[in-house]
Amino acid sequence: MKKTIQTLAIASIALFTITSCDNDDDVTIINEEEVITTVIYTLTNTADATDEVVFRSLDADGEGPNDPVETVIGDITANTNYTGSVQFLNELESPAEDITEEVLEEADEHEVFYNATVNGVSITKTDVDPDGNPLGLRTTFNTGAAGTGNLTIVLRHEPTKPNDNTLTGAGGETDVEVTFDFQVQ
Repeated sequence: MKKTIQTLAIASIALFTITSCDNDDDVTIINEEEVITTVIYTLTNTADATDEVVFRSLDADGEGPNDPVETVIGDITANTNYTGSVQFLNELESPAEDITEEVLEEADEHEVFYNATVNGVSITKTDVDPDGNPLGLRTTFNTGAAGTGNLTIVLRHEPTKPNDNTLTGAGGETDVEVTFDFQVQ
């Protein structure tokens, strides 16, 4: 009987020790990707603040089967300088969730990339993350001669920084990518 009590006592101590030594440091916190349904890129003519062009992509069903709808409102003028700002929203929430705020808060983990195929269009990122690397929420958008082409906007999560300003050189994962047809007049 004495041996049974000793065995039970040792087993109880061992069980207590095993459960009380659980290491909470091994807990992994998963930062789930945000749903981005809407990308809005607004250009404002530096010579006339009333002259705005708005690129808008809306994916009303999120990651559902329907394709996003891209629109360009306003005319882009040849040989003109614009300032640009991009906004990312989740409009499946009510009210819409502004994902741009999270991108700004985690600027060292994000970067926006732009690629325009119209000759003479140049886009330069004018804002930086806390380490001085380009972020891309704010830009300059300069046009040359008239032409037509595409504008692709990509938000990358955890790109290599600094990088060569290309998607290939940046690595990371794409949070959202949209492409617009547009014309410089």
